[in-house]
Amino acid sequence: MNKADLISHVAEEAGLTKVQAEKAINSFTGAVSNSLASGEPVTLVGFGTFSVSERSARTGRNPQTGAALKIAARKLPKFSAGKALKETVDKPQTKAKKK
Repeated sequence: MNKADLISHVAEEAGLTKVQAEKAINSFTGAVSNSLASGEPVTLVGFGTFSVSERSARTGRNPQTGAALKIAARKLPKFSAGKALKETVDKPQTKAKKK
């Protein structure tokens, strides 16, 4: 599912126009991004938690030359799935039997 598919699905399920659904999705992603940029995690009970993970500086190797190079420390977004989401994804799918 890509963003356009998500917008169509949200519009249909919520009874919104696609323009309204797109605004809602953009607002959600913007709010999550801004919260993470300020260092605050975003927790959606049952769905999961968006947080910031810090990666320390380290020394890496150029695979072509083998030369050592410094890799700077950085912050990365991280998502941890909640219990309900894990259970939904892990639910066995019923498949049609072949005849």
